Amino acid sequence: MSATVTPVAYEDASDEVRAVYDDIMSSRNIDFVPNVWRTLASHPPTLARVWYGLEEIMAPGALDARTKEMIAVAVSATNGCEYCIRSHTRQARGHGMTEEMYGELMAVIGMFNQTNKLIEGYQVEVDDFLKEI
Repeated sequence: MSATVTPVAYEDASDEVRAVYDDIMSSRNIDFVPNVWRTLASHPPTLARVWYGLEEIMAPGALDARTKEMIAVAVSATNGCEYCIRSHTRQARGHGMTEEMYGELMAVIGMFNQTNKLIEGYQVEVDDFLKEI
């Protein structure tokens, strides 16, 4: 697969984009800019919005980092985004997700994708008691 735009190399980036790139590399403790960010840099406002939004959402909070990354894996798997599946699986493993946890996560994802599609297909009416939450 190749991008539909030309990814922006660090040396070709504007000062605005380089500032985001530097933050990405510093935050991730890496010495390169991953393809996703180089591609999003083709539209600098999108690059900044997505990166800084991601930093804010994935920051420590009521949910721990592993849980947040596992949710990201679930959404990515449901949406079929290979890049995101691989990226967030790597991050979740870095936060302590075991192979057993990963297997259970995939089972939950598969089950709920199946039941959601069945419920959508049958157009199941929501019970009144569920409308109270």
